[in-house]
Amino acid sequence: MESKVGKKKMVDRFLDSIERAGNKLPDPVTLFVILAFFVLALSLVLSKLGVSAVKPGTDETIEVINLLNREGLIQIVTNMVSNFTSFAPLGIVVVTMIGIGVAENSGLISALMKKTVLSAPKKIILPVILFTGLVGNVAADAAFIILPPIAAMIFMSVGRNPLVGLIATYAAIAGGFSANIIISSLDVLLLGITQTSAQLVDPTYTGLATMNYYFLIVSTFVLVVVATWVTGKFVEPRFGKYGGKIEVAEPLTALENKGLRWAGIVTLAYVILMAILVVPESGLLRNPEDNGFLNSPFMTGIVPIMLFFFLLPGLAYGIVTKKVKSDRDVAEQMFKSIGDLSSFIVLAFVAAQMIAYFGWSNIGPILAIKGAEFLQNMNFTGAPMFIGFIIICALINLLIASASAKWALLAPIFVPMFMYLNYSPAVTQMAYRVGDSITNPITPMLAYFAILLAFARRYDKNIGIGTLISALLPYSVFFAIMWIILFAIWFLLGLPLGPGDGIYLK
Repeated sequence: MESKVGKKKMVDRFLDSIERAGNKLPDPVTLFVILAFFVLALSLVLSKLGVSAVKPGTDETIEVINLLNREGLIQIVTNMVSNFTSFAPLGIVVVTMIGIGVAENSGLISALMKKTVLSAPKKIILPVILFTGLVGNVAADAAFIILPPIAAMIFMSVGRNPLVGLIATYAAIAGGFSANIIISSLDVLLLGITQTSAQLVDPTYTGLATMNYYFLIVSTFVLVVVATWVTGKFVEPRFGKYGGKIEVAEPLTALENKGLRWAGIVTLAYVILMAILVVPESGLLRNPEDNGFLNSPFMTGIVPIMLFFFLLPGLAYGIVTKKVKSDRDVAEQMFKSIGDLSSFIVLAFVAAQMIAYFGWSNIGPILAIKGAEFLQNMNFTGAPMFIGFIIICALINLLIASASAKWALLAPIFVPMFMYLNYSPAVTQMAYRVGDSITNPITPMLAYFAILLAFARRYDKNIGIGTLISALLPYSVFFAIMWIILFAIWFLLGLPLGPGDGIYLK
């Protein structure tokens, strides 16, 4: 018993040190402001030192450009607004979230999650909950708030410990945040940053939100199996039977079920319409030149297509359930979804400036070229190099939880670096997404960890951070092992990551 207490105290001390280190970091907005000024100062110093690099495959010499002279200051002042408005992730996220916001605020997403889990047979209720959690990240952060307490009550109603349902669901949502069978807002958000970073090497580069889609679909089912095994092997035996007051999840009302039926009908009609426009070789959303699919208006227009995929069913559900009584209700739901993006919009403004300075100064391309040369000289390439990159991202994630903030920091360096080694931006982004996800369950820096703790104390008022982390740690460990193995197999076989995107540059 004493050894267990000692171990718990050691876990708490370790978590406290991580929490202290994370709390000392500035807010991401402040961090980007600091980095922007650092890039400007660095451009002055490196230009005076004559730092340069030769672009691979050409005789072109790239030199650092000083941004702290008259020309540089004029460029900074006159382009500040255009840096922001042309920042690719901004428009993508805002447009996507208009549709997701209506689906969420009308109650559709909450009802759909509840319906899915409540309808599952008892024997497969855990895999269904885990799968719902993994797919639930399509609704961005809403899944963290909606699904864990529902899972806890459902576990309780079938005679299992609610803490197990709560923890397992949180682990699935957080640890599998990049896995899905549906293109999500995260796909389009990261694409914007990836594309901007790739254009430091190839100004004509354009990517697709589906660049990691095949890998993510397979990852979803792999992680469901892993999480189911971890829950049964480690977590459920640890908590045992629940001795508290039993609560039962309330079933959906007749009106909510009717709303879901109409939302399903609208979704089906929309999918059929898209199929008519895309499946036939002469489809209107096919490439008009060669009737192809990969470079078609459908693929390049995936963001507005996603907008209506969420918006139309959300409207149908809201109208039936009386959550939408007029156009004002729809507008208010859209306003709320955009209001929730206020922190991201501010972050996008400062991140856009830093990334622009990075590109103007040529520090990014030079650093990428030098880094690529270093890796080649060390003979550290291929799958081991990307596994190392995954681990680096996972460790950084312990201190900076925001996926977009981390990628905005890392992408301008690593995307060009790996492109110079002939690796596609798609594989770099995928490696990042694996690393960004696997430590999500155990980092107290993720805002929803505190909410998980509050949910857990409804069932055990004495539960602490150490108890939660000790239960969540096996998910992170085995997610990391299996996801890295899957990534390595995919990489070694040279399988496509998504439609038209593979491991190497074309």
